[in-house]
Amino acid sequence: MHDIETKQDLEILLSKFYTKLFSDETISYIFTDVAKINLETHLPKIIDFWNLSLFGKGDYSNNVMKIHLDLNQEEKLNEKHFKTWLNTFNLTVDESFSGKNSEIIKTKALSIATVMQIKMHKLS
Repeated sequence: MHDIETKQDLEILLSKFYTKLFSDETISYIFTDVAKINLETHLPKIIDFWNLSLFGKGDYSNNVMKIHLDLNQEEKLNEKHFKTWLNTFNLTVDESFSGKNSEIIKTKALSIATVMQIKMHKLS
């Protein structure tokens, strides 16, 4: 296995990741029923987010925290949701990639999930 090195690698990773999330009944409803995400239009935005986060490239400018705080107002995102998201993310990375960037992206995902949970808990 090679490391996550390009935006195309992120496309592969995130496509597999979201396919798994959309198949998981414990969390899929948040994407389909609450946020009503169209994966075809959503995925390029998420790829751009991770491209900027991991490689410092691209022009992603949405406020990820606000998007999720707003979502939390519609459907409380709980510890189990975050655990499912993070475990699925890490598993998907480990299934397809190995190396420094693979470890960095998992650490970033943990950091993002942790900060979101803290902010959502403070606002509850």
